[in-house]
Amino acid sequence: MKFAVRYLKNAYYPINVPENVRLENGQMVLVRTEKGEEALKAYLINDEITKIWNHSKVKPEPFQFIRPLSQRDLQTLDDIKKEEVTSFFKCQELVKQHKLVMNLVQCRITFDRRKITFYYTAPERVDFRALLKDLTQVFTRVRIDLRHIGVRDETSILEGVGICGRPFCCSSFLKKFATINVKLAKDQGMPIAPGKISGTCGRLLCCLTYEYSNYIEAAKGMPPIGSSVMTPDGLGKVCYIQFMNGTVAVKMEDGKTKEFTKADIEMVDADVNVEIDVPVINNAYADDDSNIDIKQLEDDRNSSTGNV
Repeated sequence: MKFAVRYLKNAYYPINVPENVRLENGQMVLVRTEKGEEALKAYLINDEITKIWNHSKVKPEPFQFIRPLSQRDLQTLDDIKKEEVTSFFKCQELVKQHKLVMNLVQCRITFDRRKITFYYTAPERVDFRALLKDLTQVFTRVRIDLRHIGVRDETSILEGVGICGRPFCCSSFLKKFATINVKLAKDQGMPIAPGKISGTCGRLLCCLTYEYSNYIEAAKGMPPIGSSVMTPDGLGKVCYIQFMNGTVAVKMEDGKTKEFTKADIEMVDADVNVEIDVPVINNAYADDDSNIDIKQLEDDRNSSTGNV
C-alpha cells in the first residue's frame, strides 16, 4: 500500500512506510520536510495515482517517514497548536510596537520546535530587522522565519467558504494561481461588480478561468451586441447573447425581442432604427460598488508570492 501526506499548496508527497508499520487512511504521522519535523495526515493512494507518479518526469520527492503519532505525540501536537496562538499574539504586539505596516497572518511551529515561521502580508517591502532582533530575545533556541506572502496566499492558509457555498478552491485543490483579469468576467457576460466577481482575498475569483475556454468557443460566429442582423422575422439589433445556449436575443423593428440561434441570423450592413438597452448583467458597476476601482481586483505583485 502506498501513502502520501498533504503538504503546502495542496500538494501530496509520497512517504516510504516500512513494511512492519501498519497505517490507516487519515492517520497522523511524523515526517521530515525541508522545514523540519512536521506532523501531517497520511492518505492511502490508489494504484492509478501511483502509476502516474511512477511514469511522471516531474514527481514529488518522498518525505522521510519517522513514525506514526502516538497518543503522547498527539498531546504534544495539541500543545504546539496552543503555543502557535500565544506566539502569534506576542509577535503581533511587537509589530505594533515597531509600527510596521504589515498584517500578521499565521504562526507555525515545527513538531521538533526548532523552527517558528510567521506569515504576513504587506503592501510594500518591510524593514523588520529591529522586529527580528526582539523576536530572537522572546523565542530563544529556535530558528525564526518571517515570510512575506500575498493576499491570495493568505486566504489559502486561513481557509473558508466561498460565495458558491463550497470551500475555497485555493484551500482545497488549487496548487497554483492563474493570472486573472477583468476581461475574463466581461467575456462571460458577468456583472462587472466587485461584490459579484471577487473573492475573500479581494482579488478576482479563481473560478473565472474554469469555463472561460467554453465561452470563447461558444462566442465564435456570434454577432456583437448592438450589431444589425437579418432574422427570419426581419431586421433587428442584437441586444443580448446567451453563449451557452447558442442563442441571440434580437430586438425587432416593432419593439419586440425574440431569440434566434446563430445559424438563423446574418449580420448586415444596414441602419436599423432600433434602440437597445444594455442589460443589467453588463452594467459596469452595481450601486454599492461604484466607488471601487475594478483594476484593484486584478493580480499584482502582492496577490501571491509562492512563499507559503
